[in-house]
Amino acid sequence: MGLFKNMFGNTNATEKEEEKRISWIPLTSLDQLQEIEIKSKGKTQVIFKHSTTCGISRMVLNMFTRSYDLEENQMDFYFLDLHQNREVSDETGYTFQVMHQSPQLLIIKNGTAVFHTSHGAISEVDLKKYL
Repeated sequence: MGLFKNMFGNTNATEKEEEKRISWIPLTSLDQLQEIEIKSKGKTQVIFKHSTTCGISRMVLNMFTRSYDLEENQMDFYFLDLHQNREVSDETGYTFQVMHQSPQLLIIKNGTAVFHTSHGAISEVDLKKYL
């Protein structure tokens, strides 16, 4: 496939979407919050809080994914399903001192939330500022 892509210089929509794939780490346990705090001292950590029953949350997730333009491993991305992990969601707010919203994006550096936002503003975040 790479040969044809190079010869014709054309990619289809599926290939373009694959280029923007985020390597999500499921956030499912309270222990992971402590792990995120520790890892954030060496590498920026991102938490995306998502409501699987909310159309707006799904739309924002899709927009965020389409606008994603970082290299692999520049940040760790955690995906928190609010309905399956309510206790983790609640503790995320306490741990990082942010009021719960959905959808919500938290950027964690040096053990603290240096930025958080919600809804449509998520797709406007310049992640490169937090490297």
